[in-house]
Amino acid sequence: MGHMLGHVVHGRDGAVVAAGSERAGSNLIGRDLGDVLGLETLGVPVTGDAAALFADSDVVVDFTAPASTMHHAGLAAETGKGLVVGTTGLSADEKAELARAGEHAPIVFAANMSLGVNLLLGVTRKVAAALDEDFDIEIVEMHHRHKVDAPSGTALALAEAAAAGRGVQLDDVADRGRDGMTGARERGAIGMAALRGGDVVGEHQVIFAADGERIEIGHRATDRGIFARGAIAAAIWLHGRKPGLYGMDDVLGLAD
Repeated sequence: MGHMLGHVVHGRDGAVVAAGSERAGSNLIGRDLGDVLGLETLGVPVTGDAAALFADSDVVVDFTAPASTMHHAGLAAETGKGLVVGTTGLSADEKAELARAGEHAPIVFAANMSLGVNLLLGVTRKVAAALDEDFDIEIVEMHHRHKVDAPSGTALALAEAAAAGRGVQLDDVADRGRDGMTGARERGAIGMAALRGGDVVGEHQVIFAADGERIEIGHRATDRGIFARGAIAAAIWLHGRKPGLYGMDDVLGLAD
């Protein structure tokens, strides 16, 4: 994602690659960022200092891990600089911490940056609102073998959209896995299943199943570039915004 983000920025009018950071001890620290990204030399060295990253940038795009994201959120709050977060696997407490940082800096957070997925979120919410609990809701996602969190952030966002449509809290109805003699499915539950294998970029399916009929809606990603393009669109949109925690629905003008 770092390479893709750099290439998308480099090809956009009104944006430049201003800085880039790596984890402490990386052998990339000190090298020219353009050379690392496979671009022409930019005269911008890779840093291991996240504070320097924020000092040199207007908006920082973060696709890292939860602990790093929380550190970056704190720096955004301290500096007032924009932050776009595409990191998945954040806990409820970490999301709350991100919201607190949004009181001091403009932040876009989304489980998935693609236009198609954000449209799917909206459709899921509306379909769930239109159907009663005679329709069981199941969410199935598949990703490449290297993904470390499950269910995916997008699957959780889809489950949250379905729960919102039904006017319930996801934690009260979520069923994240079944194994053994589980008994009959609970009415009103929202099920989630995670598949892992190969090099699958990302597939998500929402199933509304009732007696005699089934509705299936979904999204399939075949190119990770869609996430980079969405993230950079969010960064450009975010620049100059007031502090707040925004979503891709705000960026795309889809917010209610």
